Amino acid sequence: MKLNWTGCMNNKMAAETIIAISELHPNFSHPKVAGIIIGKTDVKSFPDRKNIGTDRFTFGFTIRDSPDFFINVTSWGNGGYINGLSNSFSIGDCVTIENSLVANKDLEKGDRFCPTTPSHYRLLVTEAHSQVSLCADTDTVDRLLPMIHLPVKDSTDFYSLGDIEANGQRLDGTVINILAAVKSIGEPKQFTTSDGRKGQRLEVKLFDESVSSFPLVCWDREVIQLVQTWIPKETVLFIADAKIGFDSFRSCMAATVNSKTIITVNPDTREASLLFSYAKQVSESGALDQDEKPEDVPVDSINDVYTVSQLKQKAWENPEAFFGITYSFISRLDLDSSVSKVIRTQCSRCKLQVSEDAQSCVNQLCPGRDQALSTTTGFCLLVDFTDHTGTLHACTLRSPVAEKTLGCTTDEFTSLTDDERTAMKWKFLLERCKIYVKILPSTKMRSGIRGVVMACSLADPGEVKQHMSALL
Repeated sequence: MKLNWTGCMNNKMAAETIIAISELHPNFSHPKVAGIIIGKTDVKSFPDRKNIGTDRFTFGFTIRDSPDFFINVTSWGNGGYINGLSNSFSIGDCVTIENSLVANKDLEKGDRFCPTTPSHYRLLVTEAHSQVSLCADTDTVDRLLPMIHLPVKDSTDFYSLGDIEANGQRLDGTVINILAAVKSIGEPKQFTTSDGRKGQRLEVKLFDESVSSFPLVCWDREVIQLVQTWIPKETVLFIADAKIGFDSFRSCMAATVNSKTIITVNPDTREASLLFSYAKQVSESGALDQDEKPEDVPVDSINDVYTVSQLKQKAWENPEAFFGITYSFISRLDLDSSVSKVIRTQCSRCKLQVSEDAQSCVNQLCPGRDQALSTTTGFCLLVDFTDHTGTLHACTLRSPVAEKTLGCTTDEFTSLTDDERTAMKWKFLLERCKIYVKILPSTKMRSGIRGVVMACSLADPGEVKQHMSALL
């Protein structure tokens, strides 16, 4: 077998020309650096003081080539060059930078708005001298890719969401690190400022073992694009240098992503692994739905009547939770399933499902794991609603609404015979009911939405005729 020594030498020489970020110095001429992009800002423009009437464009990004070293890169130029360069790569891509200028940081000026890095320097990229391209060397890419899952700060140096809420307005205006899981992702909202500039805003709901919902606000297009790749309830974030503020409109604390923030998705750390396990357990148990209880709004304040298709259409057009009434047939009600599928026992502290004979909660992160197990037991049913326009599948019917609907407690239900449970089922199945429902977006449902029953009773025929004729 004949070896291609020329190819081997060329690969070796190419590897040798790449300089580690830790070794960069302003004295270096024409350095070549390779790294994975861990942060990136939007393109911005400023009036060019040298050429009146024209603008200069800029954007920044942060690259990493080792667990301990990463550096900020700033690019300047005309609009065509800067926009083209920005569009050529994204967070998570591996790039090679050639002929950049190695400059000292200036923490009194622009660098104070950039992510904090361990390097004493920053890189400047210009159209005339520099080149940025996607890394083509597979060995280099394979070496760099794991770096995207390493937090840029100490993995134990973070606030829990409970810590943030406990400190309240004392944290207002501060910059901190957060470890949390993604609960839900809102829709991007477009807006135009008073001076004609266009912008966007997207809100993410976070959660951890201490808080079930906490807002994270994103303004940059680059961050919003990254956010839309996350999977709710399956994504854990280490957010370095998030700005914390008090939202006076909602009277709660909120976090904001700014130009200093670096977000590490699904960090390769013990703390993140524990939170990921908790997120999976709590998601499967339905415990995250506890903040969607019927008490969200009084039932008697709900007046809007919908057909099933209208409920679906409104949910697709506006992915925010809303309430309504539907006069529909119950087409699925599995009361004659095994009792364990109808009634569930949950830890009263973390809401995870436990067996009736359990002595302690199996959730490693349960706040009461070292204490005597305290449980709650209630109905947990999935029901389908059908009318002439379609079917709304797998709506949740839980205690205490289920007890009021069925007219019995869980203890009374367990004492019923199989025939009595079947008779109770057919009291409602295929009968027209007046159903108060809360509609929410869902990543688990094929339709993208799900319903939570807030009240349900057999419908009055006259009332059905009045409302259905108005809908037709």
